[in-house]
Amino acid sequence: MVRFNIKLKGDLNNDMDNNIKKNIKNKISIASILVALGIVYGDIGTSPLYVMKAILGTSGGYISKELILGGVSLVFWTLTLQTTIKYVILTLQADNNGEGGIFSLYTLVRKQAKWLIVPAVIGGAALLADGMITPPMTVTSAIEGLSIVFPLNTSSIVIIVLSIITVLFLLQRFGTLVIGRMFGPMMFIWFSMLAILGFSQIIKYPQIVQAFNPYYGISLLISNPKGVYIIGAVFLCTTGAEALYSDLGHCGRENIHYTWIFVKICLVMNYLGQGAYLMLRQGMVIQENPFFLIMPSWFIIPGTIIATFAAVIASQALISGSFTLVAEAIKLNLFPKLQFRYPNDEKGQIYIPAVNFTLYIGCVLLVLHFKKSEHMEAAYGLSITITMLMTTILLTQYLKYNKKKRVMGNIVFSIFMVLELSFLYGNLFKFLNGGYITVLIAGAIMFIMYIWIYGSIIKRRLNEYVDLSDYHYQFKEIKEDKELPLYSTNLVYLTQSPNYNKIENKIAFSIFNKQPKRAKYYWFINVNVTDEPYTTNYRVKTIIPNETFSIQFNLGFRVDQRINVFLRQIIKELVSSGELKSTAKEYMINNSETCSVGDFKFVLLEEILSNESQISAWDSFIISSKLAIKKLTVSPAKWFGIDTSNVEIEKVPVVIGNRETLKLTRIS
Repeated sequence: MVRFNIKLKGDLNNDMDNNIKKNIKNKISIASILVALGIVYGDIGTSPLYVMKAILGTSGGYISKELILGGVSLVFWTLTLQTTIKYVILTLQADNNGEGGIFSLYTLVRKQAKWLIVPAVIGGAALLADGMITPPMTVTSAIEGLSIVFPLNTSSIVIIVLSIITVLFLLQRFGTLVIGRMFGPMMFIWFSMLAILGFSQIIKYPQIVQAFNPYYGISLLISNPKGVYIIGAVFLCTTGAEALYSDLGHCGRENIHYTWIFVKICLVMNYLGQGAYLMLRQGMVIQENPFFLIMPSWFIIPGTIIATFAAVIASQALISGSFTLVAEAIKLNLFPKLQFRYPNDEKGQIYIPAVNFTLYIGCVLLVLHFKKSEHMEAAYGLSITITMLMTTILLTQYLKYNKKKRVMGNIVFSIFMVLELSFLYGNLFKFLNGGYITVLIAGAIMFIMYIWIYGSIIKRRLNEYVDLSDYHYQFKEIKEDKELPLYSTNLVYLTQSPNYNKIENKIAFSIFNKQPKRAKYYWFINVNVTDEPYTTNYRVKTIIPNETFSIQFNLGFRVDQRINVFLRQIIKELVSSGELKSTAKEYMINNSETCSVGDFKFVLLEEILSNESQISAWDSFIISSKLAIKKLTVSPAKWFGIDTSNVEIEKVPVVIGNRETLKLTRIS
């Protein structure tokens, strides 16, 4: 067996980009800091738009010293414990070759126990559900600020919000390269505005700094009968922490560490400023959003415009994050294969039309259903709490087994499970008021993932494999059978067998029995998705010299599976090394080594559930559902990058179990 642990030529430029990218991420500069501000903090950075309003809403708008001081105290300590300690300090250490996110974390620990796929699936589905509620929530909260200076009714606000969201989703197909360059400077302006507005109110009531004392937050939760609702409102200040981890690969740990100091100062100053404004109005009932009330009247319109830009950036970050999340799930075979597009040459720019359309429809329906941001608060936060709990489980496993820090893992698990279960308890009261919507969305995504994963398990369990070495005689006979026309010079099959010497029985049947296929060269290809994001290497095994070959690609879960391009590069390598002997024909237009081996035909086996199968009703439903889903997703030919080649589709019945065979009796 010949093993090539060299980089595939098609990805050499990407590898160079990766090295440059790593150097940029590890280097702190004004440019890298602006990039981090624009990409990482969209969601968590827009939380001042609605957090204090949500806390005030628990008392019907009535302002009391206990509520304001306690509420601001809880916000500060939530940002400190949940965001700073758990995510910025601890979770960012769990990077997979510089990449972050719940699926990257899962690939680091999945070898420890098979059950870890459960928290990964639950967390990923809940994060996708959160991506559907974030754009309506943030954009609506920003636009509602205009109602302070303009007589806008709810219908007008809904129309403006839907218009912004529609334009945002329409732009996704073109990529975000141009808009992305504006993200950093715009978010710097946004955070600077938060700090200045907050400071302008803090100097009017400096006693608000008492909120740093955790006593006020604990006292509020214990003494206030609506403490559980308050903790659900407070949790909204940290909902973007999970997205912060997911964007690790775009910015690098050091850039996030440095920018978080600035971002947290700006956020805390704004929360203190809103608290100071409200403390000066104790005993009053306020229904308006305190975020806009602390603005000077002349600044409300420009302030709202800046807030709208920040809300759009937050939405864009969640949409792009959803594309990346789904792409990783697909590569890990946790989700049905969907069509990808790459809008521009910027690395990491992925556009998935089906996800974009689904998110858009979901956002529109949520805006039409809730209409006001205060109603959306009921649905917001519940699903992301579940994601954070799942991340804690995976992070604990990472600390215990990957880092060999069992004591620290137990401490992290104990502290953050208690904290996040408290947040979950507080958010469960939102369930009947709208939280059920995101739970249903997450549940639907989980069910699709369950069908895909369990369907694959059933098939793997019942797949029959044969040894290629047992078929030397058959390959010799079929090659010498001149009655058979030459089916193809190069015949290529994709196999799920990780063993280079074995293939599925149905592939052998396709070659020798079902329209016997005579070819000059036979290629059996297996694609292994690695735990590392950017692996690009392969192994070659010669089964029959100069005739039959087995290839295993090891591709990272963020690498495009361009099998057509990769295969031609491998063949060129084999011709150069003498393992494949082929002479270019004189009549070939370009008789270089890359085309001297002639034409290619890829045979893909399309499975259908046979009526002869004898399985349980549930397993039959799973297999049938998976086969139905596959019809709606991208074809294997497109997925493996061979759709421009000569591809033959053969239908193969999936026969599971054995029915009793009836014996017929001949009569005269």
